[in-house]
Amino acid sequence: MTIEAGSRVKMHYSLVLEDGFVADTSGNEPLEFAWGDGTLQPGLERHLLGLQAGEQREFAIAPGTVFPFPEKAAVQVMERSVFPSDMPLESGMIYEFNTPAGDAVPGRIQSVEEDTVTVDFNHPLAGRAFTFIAEILSVQAPAGAAAGD
Repeated sequence: MTIEAGSRVKMHYSLVLEDGFVADTSGNEPLEFAWGDGTLQPGLERHLLGLQAGEQREFAIAPGTVFPFPEKAAVQVMERSVFPSDMPLESGMIYEFNTPAGDAVPGRIQSVEEDTVTVDFNHPLAGRAFTFIAEILSVQAPAGAAAGD
């Protein structure tokens, strides 16, 4: 059975930067999802169509094709007082912010000054080339599909 829209997929994956740094991975626990349910970013998910259980593939992902290019407006200078006073802040650190709607949004600390902190809210892979490695462990027919469809 091959992966198609709605298929239940169990897989291991890694997103590896050009320097070999593993930016994201399923780790020891495989990712399980239905193709198209929003679990996996659509730009990555489309590479899985037609793959079968037992296949491992590597896909070169060009900058800006899966994650957008960085936007200057997503880099914000914030008052140091927004952060807990006893919290050490360092460049590169990821901090979780809450939007007014209550959603959690990660931001990467770009720089720390005496009274201000510059935070980058762009996706960490925005504008970066990387390799998407997928190992398909199992594929099940979409829900509601009869065997042999």
